[in-house]
Amino acid sequence: MTTASHLPAGSRPAAVADLVDRLASVPGREDRLRHLEVLPQRAARHADWPAWADPELVDALHARGVAQPWWHQVAAAEAAYSGQHVVLATGTASGKSLGYQLPALSEVRAARGPRGQRGATVLYLAPTKALAHDQLAGLSALGLDVRATTHDGDSSREQRDWARDHGEYLLTNPDMLHRSLLPGHARWSSFLGSLRYVVVDECHHYRGVFGAHVSHVLRRLRRVCASYGATPTFVLASATVAEPETAAHRLTGVDVLAITDDASPRGQVALGLWEPPFSGATGEHGAPVRRAASSETADLLADLVAEDVRTLAFIRSRRGAEQVAMTAAELLAEVDPSLPARVAPYRGGYLPEERRAIEESLRRGDLIGLAATNALELGIDISGLDAVLIAGFPGTRAALWQQVGRAGRGAQDALGILVARDDPLDTYLVSHPEALLGRPVEATVFDPGNPYVLGPHLCAAAQEVPLTEADLPLFGPTAREVVDALTEGGLLRRRPRGWFWTDRRRACDLTDIRSAGGSPVQLVERGTGRVVGTVDASSAHSTAHAGAVYVHRGETWLVHSLDLEQHVAEIERDDPAYSTTARETTEITIVGERDHRAWGPCRLSFGEVEVTHQVVSFLRRRQPGGEVLGEEPLDLPPRTLRTAAVWWTVPDAVLEEAGLAPADLPGAAHAAEHCSIGLLPLFATCDRWDIGGVSTAVHPDTGQLTVFVYDGHPGGAGFSERGFHAARAWLGATRDAILSCACEDGCPSCIQSPKCGNQNNPLDKPGAAALLALLLAGAPSDDISGQVSHVWPSRASSTACDGKAP
Repeated sequence: MTTASHLPAGSRPAAVADLVDRLASVPGREDRLRHLEVLPQRAARHADWPAWADPELVDALHARGVAQPWWHQVAAAEAAYSGQHVVLATGTASGKSLGYQLPALSEVRAARGPRGQRGATVLYLAPTKALAHDQLAGLSALGLDVRATTHDGDSSREQRDWARDHGEYLLTNPDMLHRSLLPGHARWSSFLGSLRYVVVDECHHYRGVFGAHVSHVLRRLRRVCASYGATPTFVLASATVAEPETAAHRLTGVDVLAITDDASPRGQVALGLWEPPFSGATGEHGAPVRRAASSETADLLADLVAEDVRTLAFIRSRRGAEQVAMTAAELLAEVDPSLPARVAPYRGGYLPEERRAIEESLRRGDLIGLAATNALELGIDISGLDAVLIAGFPGTRAALWQQVGRAGRGAQDALGILVARDDPLDTYLVSHPEALLGRPVEATVFDPGNPYVLGPHLCAAAQEVPLTEADLPLFGPTAREVVDALTEGGLLRRRPRGWFWTDRRRACDLTDIRSAGGSPVQLVERGTGRVVGTVDASSAHSTAHAGAVYVHRGETWLVHSLDLEQHVAEIERDDPAYSTTARETTEITIVGERDHRAWGPCRLSFGEVEVTHQVVSFLRRRQPGGEVLGEEPLDLPPRTLRTAAVWWTVPDAVLEEAGLAPADLPGAAHAAEHCSIGLLPLFATCDRWDIGGVSTAVHPDTGQLTVFVYDGHPGGAGFSERGFHAARAWLGATRDAILSCACEDGCPSCIQSPKCGNQNNPLDKPGAAALLALLLAGAPSDDISGQVSHVWPSRASSTACDGKAP
């Protein structure tokens, strides 16, 4: 194992590229650096302060070191001040906050009454509480007389009352807007009636089902504000959003001006793509296994800390963040006994005061290395970082650049290293850097027309203010159809003044805007009744069944029982020497085809499907090692998911002509399905856990070999639809990933999946490559348009599945 002692402590090299070379030249690390991209530095372009800017605010910004604003900050501020909805889409650390704070704070102060009564209010929305609190700290540091406060789950009753009655600048999140402000809008009437600006920060975060939910929460906000005579200006911000004006329009429903010309200074940025070597061990079915990305990252973190390079390492899991920090500290102890204290973990689950203390230690320089989950991905102000390590591709190019952007704040040089996991997408990217670099970030994918999302928000809107015919276009072209269904179902009642909510429940409680559907299962400690945590309804069958080993915040628990009716799983602390993996069967039915393309004799389709999963047993595997110790049957009911899917078929005659034997087809289709799921996140803003797949040599609905990839959320989330529109590039990358992998029979880097319900059996790597070649031979020469359509419109048993549980 490489240790930090191989790199002598000393001053940092002048150029970040030199530092990468030094890391890569350590003995034993030959050929791990697969690609190095160096982005040139950029000079700043300034603009004058707007004439309308509040003088005391300008003085406060001067005192904070802002002598003159950058051009894009003023352009956004001027547009918002004039009433133009705007999205500021410039790089990380480009000062986007100033672009909306300048008009918002100026107007709040200018609109005050003679006795200090509020005359204008601002609503700031962040995807996390931590980001809202960080923004509040920045506002407070200005020292201005502005009544700013947060409104979230940690707020006391007194703080909430003060915010409602006196607050001018309210920082909250979409969840609180959905569950607190909008349902109680009558109590917030003074605040909402004076609302001038709505700031939607880190707007790229709102994608998939969550993005669809938030789009309707914002439409409900516009509607309620209008009932009090307010028409607020929306200002959105993101460092990593593609087609910003389109994404912002879909999120808010209003026409938005995009400011994308980044005038902030930037130092030299070097991004290295790093692939760990094969470890010499074998995994499932004897496949070779690469060294874990987390272990490789721990080594690099230790080396950088030893060189006094301020480094943030992004790790995918909480437990992983703890482990990487601990391993790095152990390696540093071999160099200098004082160095381990300069490394720490940072993750969700810490108390707020613990997180603040770690953040401050990093700012002061007491800490040099931090291993963190993506809790630090968003715009929390951690300045002065030199390097970022990323243990595994974070799922999208947008997230990658968001994380890399945490280094090099201001005009500093910055280093980023992506350490590939043993995963098809990571392996493909380090082998094909052109797919990652020099390309725009992914378009934000979500579907506001999903009836499973739209329905609960129409109910909530009707409870807030009765729905009228004139309101329906605000919620999209399918709103009338969904309202009629809700009326027929008895949830809404039509009266001359519109549609009214009829239930005794609060309509906002019908949905959790961050959930895929269904009530979460509470994990309750056996004996004490203490709620340890929760599991999404979609994954409870596979992760919280009786006998399951469940890891929560680094602790191992054994599930004693699962009560699906009460949504409760009883668990108890244990440290078994094994892990558990659920086995499940899958059936899929084509409900209706919405669109299709002929690819020669093959066919590519997009439409609605019904997927039925049933967890039937679980395997116990020795840890470490992974040997199967036994299999236990389970008696759990099937779950049905109606969702959207993309699928492709290959006729028997084509398969016969190509010489693919019938016995090899199940393994070939299954392997192609696995790898295509692994590569879809490159073309749609999703994680492989957001999607599922089913493959079969002969599907009853098509009569042919068929491979499905579907959205793992009721009604669909837009991911499979994006795959349909980019199918040639997506499936071409899938074939390339299989062909370029160095293994012989398939491994986790190409066709094996960590979530396969059939334990990665059968799989046929050569057959998958041949099958995809047949399909692609008839594909058009260019991709279908990337525009997402919104068209709304037999049973089959699968031979293999890789599906997210519905």
